[in-house]
Amino acid sequence: MAVLLIFPWYPEIVSTVKRKRRYSSPVREESARRTRAAIVAAAAELFIARGYAATSLADVAAMAGVARPTVFAAFGSKPALLHEVLDQALAGDDEPVPVADRSWFRPVWDAPTQEGVLGAYAHVCTLIGGRAALAFEAVRRAADASPEVTELWNTLQGNRRVGAQMVVSHLQKLGPLQPGLGTRRATDLLWVFNDPALFHTLVLDCRWRESVFTDWLSGQMRQALLAAAGRD
Repeated sequence: MAVLLIFPWYPEIVSTVKRKRRYSSPVREESARRTRAAIVAAAAELFIARGYAATSLADVAAMAGVARPTVFAAFGSKPALLHEVLDQALAGDDEPVPVADRSWFRPVWDAPTQEGVLGAYAHVCTLIGGRAALAFEAVRRAADASPEVTELWNTLQGNRRVGAQMVVSHLQKLGPLQPGLGTRRATDLLWVFNDPALFHTLVLDCRWRESVFTDWLSGQMRQALLAAAGRD
């Protein structure tokens, strides 16, 4: 393979190079997947319970039942591990599929009306809040003292805003927004509404039922964003 990269115009040389067969073991791959899952689960529990700064990779390894070098080999660093915890909390698994392309996000794009879009999006926000609100709070607290986590926090905030703008653009294809409400201001409002901190406050702290929270959130989104006809 190195010869191919350095001397691609020499086929006679390439023909003498033996290709290495890639070794693949489904059993080994499944074992590695389970190990990574155990590490992520342990890290999520510790980061939420103790805080990011107070949790070491050794702590994570002990809870996951693996050696510390195994944690380092799998994720490279504590900030990278925190990033993985957040990714999986948001998506629900470790598959490399964007949130907006997930099957549980599909109703947002498939709803035929603005009101239906926001109802589906409120459900998505509730789903994500249930999985990620505590992890988001752990990152927010850690960001005050860790530059690496500050960068992650800013990325999370930016991604939430991008998601809000995508939904606003979709709403505008289906009908008008509130009179005088432009894309930027509508995005600002939806960015506030999709914050997992709302779920944390009202569901986890105030003990609202998730169904009540979803209905409230959907109503608030419609009231803030849609023209009168879209709120009927």
